[in-house]
Amino acid sequence: MNLGLTFEKVLVIAAVAAFLIGPERLPRYAEMLARLVRRARDFAQGAQSRVREEMGPEFDEVDWRKLDPRQYDPRRIIREALLEDETPAPAPNPTVIAPPRPSGPMIRHTFTAETPPPFDAEAT
Repeated sequence: MNLGLTFEKVLVIAAVAAFLIGPERLPRYAEMLARLVRRARDFAQGAQSRVREEMGPEFDEVDWRKLDPRQYDPRRIIREALLEDETPAPAPNPTVIAPPRPSGPMIRHTFTAETPPPFDAEAT
């Protein structure tokens, strides 16, 4: 896993930590950090061995790089999904159907302050 740490950045962090912790406590904290790193490495190796045991021979067949979340680019995924659909879209129907016209006279309502539009108190 790449955290963007270069050797120079690690040296600066170590120098700041040495300055803040002090020379008296620095060996104890370095030992604690080494133990933490060792435990994390053992935990990761144990998890990998358990997965290998449970999956059996299929474990070696899996392309783990393909499952790396850093490779997922939403724009690329959408572009591939859109290009994947090779079935052509149906052509729009050239026949235009007009909506039916009312057969009676058009009634236009004009509402005023004296005659407001109907209001259904239960609908709101």
